[in-house]
Amino acid sequence: MKTQLLRSLPARPSQLKSSNPCSLLYTLSQLSISRTPALSSKPVVRTFSSTTAQNSWLEPRRGYGGKWRKGRPRVSTGGSMRGTTVVWGDYGLRMSDHDRRVSAKQLLIGADTIKKRLRGERYRFYTRVAANIPVFTKGNEMRMGKGKGTFDYFSSRITVSQIVFEVKGEVHERVVRDAFRLAAAKMPGQYEFVKKGDPPVMGLTKVPDEATLQQLLRPRRDLAAETSVHSVPVVELPATPATPGITASPL
Repeated sequence: MKTQLLRSLPARPSQLKSSNPCSLLYTLSQLSISRTPALSSKPVVRTFSSTTAQNSWLEPRRGYGGKWRKGRPRVSTGGSMRGTTVVWGDYGLRMSDHDRRVSAKQLLIGADTIKKRLRGERYRFYTRVAANIPVFTKGNEMRMGKGKGTFDYFSSRITVSQIVFEVKGEVHERVVRDAFRLAAAKMPGQYEFVKKGDPPVMGLTKVPDEATLQQLLRPRRDLAAETSVHSVPVVELPATPATPGITASPL
């Protein structure tokens, strides 16, 4: 088709003036269309991946709607130890002092510090937290009221004894310890180094065995002792001696 269109064009510029302008424009448009490659002719090449596309862990997938309360990190009650052990990797970084709110920028600095220290090593990096809490701020020395303020940054509520980062791969333990030490120095709070298989933590107490777990789950007050103290004691009165010569008449 392209060859036929080229042959249909006049050979000299003088012949272009004498040609019909409508037919000439149609011929040129068909020629430009034929020169563009067809999109359907090339096969769609997709890079192989066994997992779906991951979203950014430094911001929520759907953004934020309206105003959010400041809130507090969740307090595990009832003996919950979720999120206190290493799951995917071989080593982990765990918060050890107090729950707090860590911004996405601080988490990114910690993650980049670990990756920079482990550069050249064969490893895989995991994040166990996500910065999905929006924070709204107001300027300094402003009067009370006038709304909550404008959006400033995203943050994450990290509870006490929660795993933040994990690393898995052919890396020596001392190298990973040093990487976690550098990251913990640039993030708020105190952190500790843990390995896969370390006992979970309930609050601030490590639970190495079932006996410790049962001791932590026991009631803090002795309910039986409190019941015996507050209950009214039953006093048995002595039997009244019968008077001689007087008999009780039946009712």
